[in-house]
Amino acid sequence: MVTPASTGANASQMQPASSRQRTSASYPSYGHNVPLSARRSAPLDLSTVERRGQSNAAREPVKRVRPHGLQEAPTFRPTDEEFKDPLEYIRQIAPEGKKYGICRIIPPENWNPPFAVDTERFHFKTRRQELNSVEGGTRANLNYLDQLAKFHKQHGNNLNRFPSVDKRPLDLYKLKKAVEIRGGFEPVCKLKKWAEIGRDLGYSGKIMSSLSTSLKNSYQRWLQPYEEYLRLAKPGVQLQLEFEHGGPYTPSPHHSPVSRRQPSSTPSNTRPDPPASSPSNPSTDPDRRSEQPVPPAETTPVRPAATSGFSSVNVNANLGGFTPVNRSPSFVAVNTGTQVKREAENGTPTPKNVVEHSQSASLDSIKQMQSSVNSTPATNGHGPHSLKRAVSHDSLTGGSQTENGEADSSNGRRSKRLRKDAPPTVVGSHMSLLRPAPSRTKKNGSRKTGDKCESCGKTDDHPAILVCDSCENGYHRYCLDHPLKDVPDYDWHCPKCLVGTGEYGFEEGGIYSLKQFQEKANGFKQSYFGPRMPFDPVLNTQRRETEDDVEREFWRLVESLTETVEVEYGADIHSTTHGSGFPTVERNPLDRYSSDPWNLNVLPFHGESLFRYIKSDISGMTVPWVYVGMCFSTFCWHNEDHYTYSANYQHFGATKTWYGIPGSDAEAFEEAMRQAVPELFETQPDLLFQLVTLLPPDQLKKAGVNVYALDQRAGQFVVTFPQAYHAGFNHGFNFNEAVNFAPTDWEPFGALGVQRLQTFRRQPCFSHDELLLTAVARDDTIKTAKWLAPALARMRDRELEQRVAFVSRHGAIFAHSCRLFGREEVSDDAECLLKFAVEGNLPEEDYQCHYCKVYAYLTQFRCHKTGKTTCLVHSETYDCCDDNLKERLIGPDHTLRYRIADDELKKLVQKCQDRARIPDAWAEKLDKNLEDEPKPQLKALHSLLNEGEKIPYHLPGLQDLAAFVQRCDKWVEEANNYITRKQQNRRKNEKAWRKGNAKAAQLEERDRELRRVENIHALLAEADRLSFDCPQMAALEEKTREIEKFRQEVNVALMSPHIRSIQDVEELVESSRNFNVDIPEVERLEHILRQLKWNDEARRKREQYLTLQECKDLIQAGEQLGLNDSSDHLLHFKDLCLQGETWESKAKELMSVEAVHYQQLEALSAQASRFPVCPDTLTQVDAILTKQREAQKQIGSIYERSKDPDFRKRPKYKEVRELMDSLEQLNSRPTGAIDLEREQKRHEDWMRKGKKLFGKANAPLHILKSHMQYVEKKNSACFDLEDRCRPPVEPASRDNSPDGLLENHNMWGGKSGKRDVFCICRQSEAGMMIECEVCHEWYHGKCLKIARGKVKEFDKYTCPICDWRRKIPRDAARPKLEDLQEWQAETLTLPFQPDEEDVLDNIINQATAFRDFLQSFTNAACTTNEEVPTLVFYLRKIEGAEVLLAYETNFFRQEIHKWAPVAPEPPPILEQSLSTRKPRPTKQQKIMAQLGVDRPEDLPPHLRTKQTSSTKRRSLESQSVRPLPLQSGSRLSPEASGDSRPSVSADHEPTLSSISGAQSSQLYPYSLSTSDASTPFAPGSSSSAFLPHAAVHSPSFPPRSPLPHQSLDPSLFSPPSYSRDHNDSHSGVDLDGHNPFASSPRQNLDDVFADLTNQDVDTVEPMENTHANEALEALDVSNNGNGIRSDHDDENTNSRDNRGSSPDLGDDF
Repeated sequence: MVTPASTGANASQMQPASSRQRTSASYPSYGHNVPLSARRSAPLDLSTVERRGQSNAAREPVKRVRPHGLQEAPTFRPTDEEFKDPLEYIRQIAPEGKKYGICRIIPPENWNPPFAVDTERFHFKTRRQELNSVEGGTRANLNYLDQLAKFHKQHGNNLNRFPSVDKRPLDLYKLKKAVEIRGGFEPVCKLKKWAEIGRDLGYSGKIMSSLSTSLKNSYQRWLQPYEEYLRLAKPGVQLQLEFEHGGPYTPSPHHSPVSRRQPSSTPSNTRPDPPASSPSNPSTDPDRRSEQPVPPAETTPVRPAATSGFSSVNVNANLGGFTPVNRSPSFVAVNTGTQVKREAENGTPTPKNVVEHSQSASLDSIKQMQSSVNSTPATNGHGPHSLKRAVSHDSLTGGSQTENGEADSSNGRRSKRLRKDAPPTVVGSHMSLLRPAPSRTKKNGSRKTGDKCESCGKTDDHPAILVCDSCENGYHRYCLDHPLKDVPDYDWHCPKCLVGTGEYGFEEGGIYSLKQFQEKANGFKQSYFGPRMPFDPVLNTQRRETEDDVEREFWRLVESLTETVEVEYGADIHSTTHGSGFPTVERNPLDRYSSDPWNLNVLPFHGESLFRYIKSDISGMTVPWVYVGMCFSTFCWHNEDHYTYSANYQHFGATKTWYGIPGSDAEAFEEAMRQAVPELFETQPDLLFQLVTLLPPDQLKKAGVNVYALDQRAGQFVVTFPQAYHAGFNHGFNFNEAVNFAPTDWEPFGALGVQRLQTFRRQPCFSHDELLLTAVARDDTIKTAKWLAPALARMRDRELEQRVAFVSRHGAIFAHSCRLFGREEVSDDAECLLKFAVEGNLPEEDYQCHYCKVYAYLTQFRCHKTGKTTCLVHSETYDCCDDNLKERLIGPDHTLRYRIADDELKKLVQKCQDRARIPDAWAEKLDKNLEDEPKPQLKALHSLLNEGEKIPYHLPGLQDLAAFVQRCDKWVEEANNYITRKQQNRRKNEKAWRKGNAKAAQLEERDRELRRVENIHALLAEADRLSFDCPQMAALEEKTREIEKFRQEVNVALMSPHIRSIQDVEELVESSRNFNVDIPEVERLEHILRQLKWNDEARRKREQYLTLQECKDLIQAGEQLGLNDSSDHLLHFKDLCLQGETWESKAKELMSVEAVHYQQLEALSAQASRFPVCPDTLTQVDAILTKQREAQKQIGSIYERSKDPDFRKRPKYKEVRELMDSLEQLNSRPTGAIDLEREQKRHEDWMRKGKKLFGKANAPLHILKSHMQYVEKKNSACFDLEDRCRPPVEPASRDNSPDGLLENHNMWGGKSGKRDVFCICRQSEAGMMIECEVCHEWYHGKCLKIARGKVKEFDKYTCPICDWRRKIPRDAARPKLEDLQEWQAETLTLPFQPDEEDVLDNIINQATAFRDFLQSFTNAACTTNEEVPTLVFYLRKIEGAEVLLAYETNFFRQEIHKWAPVAPEPPPILEQSLSTRKPRPTKQQKIMAQLGVDRPEDLPPHLRTKQTSSTKRRSLESQSVRPLPLQSGSRLSPEASGDSRPSVSADHEPTLSSISGAQSSQLYPYSLSTSDASTPFAPGSSSSAFLPHAAVHSPSFPPRSPLPHQSLDPSLFSPPSYSRDHNDSHSGVDLDGHNPFASSPRQNLDDVFADLTNQDVDTVEPMENTHANEALEALDVSNNGNGIRSDHDDENTNSRDNRGSSPDLGDDF
């Protein structure tokens, strides 16, 4: 039929087929042999498609008015918690969803899986769909008109246009249907129904007689001849189709003509059987290949020969058959056999048949033809392989797409559609005509002959074989039903083409990537709807189409007979080869969505899905398929294979509209389809399996079928329920993914689905029986047994019934006995030779029925001749070989195989049924127990409860039973409280119980409430209400009777309690414990018993000693028992308690006073034995007395020892101090403590004298020993006799001196082998080291308090030893050796042995030994200038010591100045060596400075210090620090030498020549003492370091320091200028100003001592050598003036220059 230009269809629809194929294949540049996985294209931009959660996502419309008035299917929106388990959630919504057949599920907002497809590599092949061809009525109309045109053309009449009636074209198909409905042509004519038919066809002519005549004439001319031809030819054609199909159509609306036609010997009726398998496609025939159009590079290659299945109508010409008129090169019939494509190692797809069959020989009769048909059966639309089969196999079948880009066979649920040739257009008419075959010219005798006759199967007599111009199959002229004498010179069509087969399928489309298909889809939708949409004046453009517009237009195009629109659909794309839209564990292991249960790769096997029991993957069922749609692409009416559930998820794209029919209306739907298009079902009863037919919903609704609709958008699921038919279409470009799953409620539907597949001879996807047996083997839970037991029972009954029927037929042949009847041994001569075996494991192809394709998993009938297997149902009806029925049933060429024997099968099912009945059996046992006994035993109920709790299944009555048993157990527990004696121990300890906390009191109160006698009667009443029985009931009743008897005995005892003994009363009370209840009479009896016991206890305790608390407790207990003052015992203990309290108050009073009166305490301690007293108070009194006695004893002992004439027997001072500290804890001092304290003060005065000697007058006493240890350690290095005079050496961190520098200085003696020591401290190198420019000795910067930052690399420095004016920093005063000896002599007069004695002895011994050593150097008469270095060396050691050797120090200083003067004046006589630290202000002085107060009396009272005696003494000492006038070299007067310290006057402070005096005072924070000054050797530019007048006679010291660098300030190493005043005075310096260890390189000990003395770190004095430089310059001028400059001087100068750039010195500084 022609598409008119006015329809506005797509341009591609009006092009020839070959042109359209080239257009669709123009996107890729690959050849068709290139596998899809090897192709690459531009990736899809996901931002251009509608996705969930994005701004371009489609919005849900508020309400839609659908065409046909359809109701919406439900939409469910699960919560996050509900969405966790998909199967559980679907189980909850299934009751509602099954009413509609389909439903929509919108996931929670936070569930949004990524799109995991590689859009650059994803390529797929499409199918072409013509919308008006998928509608059943339209397709039946077009097929009928196509066949009608062929018939008339073959008979010489060209039906070029519709006949016209009432100036309108007449629809001949509708006319035929209208006449057929009314009984046919003759009844219509007799009853004059033509006018009625005209009205039904839409004609309203005024002259109905003319209309009737026109309709009648049209029918007689065009329809009646063809209908008469169909009546005669259709049976033969149907016979041929059934012959090719392998058996009769099942089920079929008409009887098979095979049964009506009898065999004939005429050649026209003698037809040989067709080949055993479907022949090859005509395009593969070498003779016909040249006539086929060459497909473009991108189209699928010609399909190879089918291996088996329903023989398609377009079989090869040389094998017989015929081709439909509208066959195209890419046509694939719906019901062709399955093909398998394998890809060779080099990647080239190579088609290969699974099974190759040979052609059967021709037969001479129809019976033989039927036998041949039965010997080569093929499934109705299926080959030997599954529709959706394991992807683990080498092939992927089932009507989907394979790796190499070709389509699999279309015999499955997803079929291909044939390609229609473009129909001719009638000039001058806009109506579309029928679809005839392309017009052919007359043959004129040159007609091509065929190679084989499709009727007889013979290849002889080639000139007599006619070739059909439609299907190109050949027939002998004499083999036709109406033989032809001559070869016709017109287009000739075989009967099968004229009658029609109803075959239909989708053509294969092009290969696209997602981006290419998106462009095609968007372009089509825009070009289609653009011109059709009305203009919107608001937007000033064409209105955009809505979903309602698309849906209405879709159904209009589907139902249109005249307008053809073609679209493409990428359907059934394997996710295993092309990729799933969901992340997978294999490709995305870290993505959480790869294991999400809603992932369609996970859903089929999640939770309780029964697909877990399928041993292999099934593509499209357990492995998802992918669908890529465009606008109007559709999926036709179908339900899922095996009636399974299905889930469809839309990853992105436009809306997909679904239509659903509930499973309850499935039969009504199928009947409505058969009634609507009976012609299609007549030739193809399995039409609904092919997914190629639509029927509008309004027609279904008219037939009483419920149809519902919904719209699926991106990110939404659509779930279809079992047996529910569904269809739909796409609104635009989208990407969906679908899979099947099977919850437990699916199993009954699955069994029905297998029966339906067997009925239509369709191949199932898996064996249902195998699934059940796998489930029973893997899962033995009751939950599984519940659904599995009924299924196994159905399987067992069906299987045993078939086995029994077969055995019956087997035994009916003749009476005999064989293994089928239970005999194990059969004689060799037995007539029954049928083989029987029980085999467990068989390949899948060995248990599939060759006829109906069902999986005969449990029982198979195997033919050894042909290797074919049948099920028991078709073991007799299907002729597997040429043996007759009797030979097949008892002959040796067949085997009956059982997988499981009958008994084993019964046991297996029974075991599962027993497991499934466990919950029911338990419920029955419970009901029987409750019904048989009015009061069931609690023990029996417990047994039932324990049994039910062990059953791993939900039991409806278990919860109620547990609640009832729990209430009964609670009753028994309460009853046991009154029956048993478990509370006895707690009741005996009632007094301790009552002393507990508040919670214990609450428990006691609750317990008392439970122990009421009335509770027992209440329990007995409650037991009657609960209606159960247990042994505790009888025991409780007996207990009630015993209580009543006991109460009578107690009442008798209460009448005369005092005449009974305590033991009798106690026995009565004790016997009440056995009842575990509180009897009111017992409480009174207990009170009397406690009174009796108290009197007895008081009587005994009057003879015992009691403490005060015990006495009070006894009195309190008596008063609580209600005893009055008339009780003699109570009055006695009250009197004792009063006396004890009096003693207690007196003792506490004595102990609390400051001066304890020990005589009174002694008296109280003696009285404690007569009165009840508190043990703690008595202990305190005794402790005070004990301490007093012990202290007095120790004081007397120490005081006596202090008077011992032997000094070594006197006590140590430490022992006395510890004793005096312990006396501080006593309230008052014992006798003799004052005398001992006086002796201690005398000893401490001696210690204070030592502190003053060392300059530590303000330090605590314990510092004396620490400081003396420090002095001892310091002197051990300075007074070391092994440290003899040696030449100056370099520190280890500096470079060696230049060679020859010291070669002329042998006077220094040999170099010591010990470790080199430096500085006045005589310690090893540490920290920054400075070299004296005169003596070249290295000094620690820390000892001289020179800051590292103030030293420049090339500045000169003169040490205090060489220049007496340079001050040596000292942290403490140095006592003279004579003073220390005098202080040591006083130790014998001390009362105690001092702790410092040993340290003092060591200090004096070291100094004395060193003084003795120096006697050889202190002879002035023997001193020469050569001994100056030696004198300098030992003066350095003396100055570094902490003990002053006055004579030696003054001698060395004078002698050095005499022989090597540096200072212009001789050094003064040194009488004492004091600290150079700046006095540190006290805390009070700091506060006074902050407040601006001059006198301490002006401070606020709370800031004043306490004026104790020690404070006064310290204040006097601090006042004596003020400087006193003292002449240089003179001694201090006795008044000034007491606590005062000499200091340098202001006139003697060092001043810089280049800076002011104020700045000088900041640079030099400490003052210099004239009596402690030393003479430095000032460096200069000349080689001599002495004054000019002594340069010639004095030896020169080699220079050891580098010359000043130009970039450094030389003034830092220049000595300061002094202005001396003869009236200078000394000023004392506080000792607490600086760490005495600051000059020591041992930092740890210095820090410790600084912490002990609380001293601050002094600032470091920068160096200034101005006078030394002046002296050196003068000496240099004198030498140059006298012309004296030795080579040695030049050498020194050069060496100084060279050393000035020493990097080591720079690093140290």
